[in-house]
Amino acid sequence: MAKNDFSSASFSFRLLFAVLLVFATYNPSGYSFYHWASEAITASPIAITPPLAMSAIVLLIGWTIYLRATFRSLGLFGLALAFAFFGIILWWLIDMGWLGLNDVSIFSYVALLIIAAVLATGMSWSHIRRRLSGQADMDDIDE
Repeated sequence: MAKNDFSSASFSFRLLFAVLLVFATYNPSGYSFYHWASEAITASPIAITPPLAMSAIVLLIGWTIYLRATFRSLGLFGLALAFAFFGIILWWLIDMGWLGLNDVSIFSYVALLIIAAVLATGMSWSHIRRRLSGQADMDDIDE
């Protein structure tokens, strides 16, 4: 039978990996796969190396796992609600003056954290829903 052990540590673990995935793919600091690949392709299309190709595949695997789980557990409507929820938090931070729209770098970091939070929520949603409602998904039931 599927394990029902889900805690804040479980969510934090999923969030940590979502943050790593998002920030390894792109971040404003200039140290990301996006920047690495852009520099390599700009230099020469032949400059694509095995480490660059392997990094692309590893990131693609990570994105596939997170996106597939997020779409399956939240669905399109749930995904829209999750982005709306975290978007309102972003709006609230701007409204309170804690975050300004004029600093693009900080705004980019917050937007990337929101994407990671939505992915972590999607990865965890089946567990959260089961905790709240007591209902299991069909994927959770063993014969």
